[in-house]
Amino acid sequence: MLPVALLVAFLLVPIVEIYVILQVGHLIGAWPTVALLIAESVLGAWIVRREGRRAWRALTGTFQKGGLPDRELADAALVLIGGVLLLTPGFVTDILGFLFVLPFTRPVLRWLLSAFVARRVRVAQSRTAAAFEGLGGMPGVRIRPDAQSAPEGREPDARVVRGEVIEEDR
Repeated sequence: MLPVALLVAFLLVPIVEIYVILQVGHLIGAWPTVALLIAESVLGAWIVRREGRRAWRALTGTFQKGGLPDRELADAALVLIGGVLLLTPGFVTDILGFLFVLPFTRPVLRWLLSAFVARRVRVAQSRTAAAFEGLGGMPGVRIRPDAQSAPEGREPDARVVRGEVIEEDR
């Protein structure tokens, strides 16, 4: 599915960008359109630089405190993606880039990103469990996609593999 999405993006995005630039050019003229694209690029570069520094400081601060930088890594990734979109000439990619970079829209995108990643992890876990479910030669060994359900008397985080120890004769 990813190759198809990339193919559509690489074919469709330039066509949409050219169409929007031409429409804006017909409305306000050629030189004002070029000036607007340059102004967006300058403003975008300034915002990316500022927010990139802010994300980097937050990331290093979390590392120094010894915490897990999940929010900070997501912010840094979103600023990076937004910067790439702002470097791409055009109005549509600039609007998307500003959504990724601006500090008041980034939390919504961070939430969407975390929901997407969590869903992908669940799919990968279920595929892995299904792949190992049919393997023979290891009776009693099974991978559970729900690591929260643990045997009685154990903590929910414990990983238990039931098995039998067989000593080889030498």
